[in-house]
Amino acid sequence: MPCIGVLLVNLGTPDAPTASAVRRYLAQFLSDARVVEIPALLWQPILRGAILPTRPRKSAEAYAQIWTDEGSPLAAITRRQTAALQDTLGETARVAHAMRYGAPAIGPAIDALMAAGCRRILIAPLYPQYCAATTATVVDAVTAHLATLRWQPALRFLPPYPADPAYIGALKASVTAGLAALDFVPDTLVASFHGMPERTRALGDPYHDQCRATARLLAEALGRPVEVAFQSRFGRAKWLEPATDATLARLGREGRDVAVIAPGFAADCLETLEELAIRGKAGFAAAGGRHFAYLPCLNDSAAGMTMLEALIGRELAGWL
Repeated sequence: MPCIGVLLVNLGTPDAPTASAVRRYLAQFLSDARVVEIPALLWQPILRGAILPTRPRKSAEAYAQIWTDEGSPLAAITRRQTAALQDTLGETARVAHAMRYGAPAIGPAIDALMAAGCRRILIAPLYPQYCAATTATVVDAVTAHLATLRWQPALRFLPPYPADPAYIGALKASVTAGLAALDFVPDTLVASFHGMPERTRALGDPYHDQCRATARLLAEALGRPVEVAFQSRFGRAKWLEPATDATLARLGREGRDVAVIAPGFAADCLETLEELAIRGKAGFAAAGGRHFAYLPCLNDSAAGMTMLEALIGRELAGWL
């Protein structure tokens, strides 16, 4: 029997915390029409003339604060997730990973699985909530590559899982353990999701509603309220609200003790380790906040891998 392939796909990361590496990454990321829904004739002059000459240096400084001996945290965690899933599946499937932007790229990863004899491949975008700018653009990249192949594999895609009991259960276990390890008792739990322009919601993107559903189900599982906020605003357009930075500043002024989680991210990255754990904490403290903690993503933790193994195993039913 031809072997089965599993390809984990995350957003991506620069190869190094340098302005040149970040520039290459942002040029690819911000040129995706799913990410920036502005006609290219209008957007590209802005991107090339105003953003790429200035933003990479500042972003590189942010990446430098979280870079590790293994490189980018996102890349290192995704590699560990891949290795752990391979250990679980053993010889029944070959597991690889790719990044939508940057390396390793989706096309070469599919080619490598095909070269290894995989004629059935499960593509697993690591985005719990569906968004056209994340999940759909992975599908775009996969199908664009398939259009170049004479011999195409059979494909399945892992669907989003914002309300899946395995996902909510993993979040509950992770948050419960994280809170128990703190030296203070937070009176407020904030779930910060990556933001999107409000226009995407008006156009029918389900992302906002799925984020809200995840937070509601997690609150029910934990038996405590969860405040929802949206981070990483970019540009002048109106974005989903409330904004995370404004929410943390308000909670700081109120003298609250806060723990922040990022349930929309499958692995810790710049947006969690720098934007939330460093800048978010600083903004909270500057507003008068007392105690603050950022709780890690599921990553390759036991709870996270148990969830991922359950989701992947379900989608491989009938193939294995």
